[in-house]
Amino acid sequence: MTLLISFSIEKMKYQLLFVNKKSKMKVYLLLFLIPLLSFTQMNEFDTKYLKNLNEKEKEIIVNKGTERPFSGEFDNFFKDGIYVCKACDTPLYHSNSKFNSNCGWPSFDDEIKGATIKIEDNSLGMKRIEICCANCKGHLGHVFYGEKYTEKNTRHCVNSLSLKFIKK
Repeated sequence: MTLLISFSIEKMKYQLLFVNKKSKMKVYLLLFLIPLLSFTQMNEFDTKYLKNLNEKEKEIIVNKGTERPFSGEFDNFFKDGIYVCKACDTPLYHSNSKFNSNCGWPSFDDEIKGATIKIEDNSLGMKRIEICCANCKGHLGHVFYGEKYTEKNTRHCVNSLSLKFIKK
């Protein structure tokens, strides 16, 4: 039996070739190890910023967690200022791009140019686009297109714990 398995994780491509029947066990082992491999590769957070974060913030920003909906400090917060990355203080969003989407997390229809990076996220059986701080690579949330909440037709769904607010 010959078996060729091709897969990609975080834009890195892998190919494995199994040639005999005993390889079935290797395939099962591989299927177990792929999620572990992807977990170790998915986080490129710049660790020099760890000292700035408490345990809850690390869970969101470093481990790519999600805070409970409607629990974040900035969900229904609409003051004039700028939102910066909690880990590295990089400016991310102007307050005039924030809107109420009623989704349970702060929503923005535009980021400061070059402030975020977008990464394909196929975790949890869903196809989404993760947004991270372009400077420290900290997890912010996800971006969605085509929902028609605003004229820009974009919703950055961001964890409050990933943000700090600086009042104008």
